Amino acid sequence: MQTESELIRKAKAGSVPAFTTLVARYREGLLRFLVTRCASFADAEDALQDTLVNAYRYLDSYDPAWRFSTWLYRIAIRNALRLKDHHTVQLLDLADNQSGPLEQCIADQAGRNLWVTARRELSDEVFTAVWLRYAEDMSIKDIAAALERSSSWTKVNLLRGRRLLASAMEAATDETGGVEEERNCG
Repeated sequence: MQTESELIRKAKAGSVPAFTTLVARYREGLLRFLVTRCASFADAEDALQDTLVNAYRYLDSYDPAWRFSTWLYRIAIRNALRLKDHHTVQLLDLADNQSGPLEQCIADQAGRNLWVTARRELSDEVFTAVWLRYAEDMSIKDIAAALERSSSWTKVNLLRGRRLLASAMEAATDETGGVEEERNCG
């Protein structure tokens, strides 16, 4: 198995198979990330396609001082922002006004879902930092580079984001009756 640096070197030399192998390692995580940033799954797939095309096109500009994943996520963030629709439907806006048992359980679970709550409560930039840290397991340094922010900004906003999420999740649990209600839903 070839190392990432070998694949990058070969891809920079024009090897399409090396580039394909290289980005295959990140494709699933990038798509998962872009789904949280785009209005629809189709938009996320479009942003992923644009990200991979741009990565190939601008591979010569990649600086090996940074991790390749950081560089890819930076491109993905820019593509998602470019595609972002100002009339994006929020996940929780899709709720029906019916209050049957199934609908109530779905609404209760959505309120307790960490990523749905994070998307609703956090700014785009803080949500991105939290996602990259906890869903993609990126380092503080790599998140700061991907967001073009300082490490201090990243640390402070991760802490603020965690605190805000903890409060929101606690409020959602209090509103729905906690564990007993959760047992009744599934």
